[in-house]
Amino acid sequence: PMGSERMEMRKRQMSTAQETPGSAQTQNNMGTRGSNACCFCWCCCCSCSCLTVRNQDEERARTTSHELQTEGIPNCEESPAPTLEEVNAWAQSFDKLMLTPAGRNAFREFLRTEFSEENMLFWMACEELKQESNKSVIEEKARLIYEDYISILSPKEVSLDSRVREVINRNMLEPSQHTFDDAQLQIYTLMHRDSYPRFMNSAIYKELLRSLSEKSIEA
Repeated sequence: PMGSERMEMRKRQMSTAQETPGSAQTQNNMGTRGSNACCFCWCCCCSCSCLTVRNQDEERARTTSHELQTEGIPNCEESPAPTLEEVNAWAQSFDKLMLTPAGRNAFREFLRTEFSEENMLFWMACEELKQESNKSVIEEKARLIYEDYISILSPKEVSLDSRVREVINRNMLEPSQHTFDDAQLQIYTLMHRDSYPRFMNSAIYKELLRSLSEKSIEA
C-alpha cells in the first residue's frame, strides 16, 4: 500500500509538471493578445487597430509627404541680396514685393512655414509659361502645370473655384501661354489678401529688416 501511494504521488507530480508549461504558454498567449487588443473594445482580434495609433500614422505620412514634395525644389531664385530700401518698399504694396526676386524669395520662405508654398510655385510656373513661344514646349509645360497644381490628385493642388477650373479645362484643349491666366490671378489675389499681411508681421520679415537696418547704421 505504501508503494502504491508513492507511485500515485509520483504520477501526480509528473502530471503537474507537464501541465505547468502548457498553462504558462496559455498565459503568455493571453498576454500577447491583450497587448494587441484595441484600446476601445479590448478584444483579442489582431486586425483591430487603435484609432490613436492610426491617426498618428496618418499625420506622420502627411508630414513625410510634404517633406518629399519640397525635396528637389530650388531654395530660391537667383538674385542679389535685397537692400534696406527694397525691403521697406515691400511693406508699401504686395505688387512691389512680387516684382523683385529677393521679395519673392523672402515671401516664398514664409509660405513654406505655412505649408502653402505651392501658391508661389504655381504663380512662378505661369510666369515662365508666358515667356514661351514654341508650341510643343507650351503644350508640355501646360500639361506639367496642370498635373502639378490643378489636378485634384496632386499633393500640390492649389485652391481654385469651380468657374476657374472650367476655364482651365476648356483651355487645355488647345494650350497657350495664357491657359492659366484666370487661375494665376486668383492665386495672386489669395496670396495678397491672405498671406501677405501675415508675412509683414512675421519673424522672417522683421528679422531681415532689423539686420539690414543695423548694417545701414554701421555703414
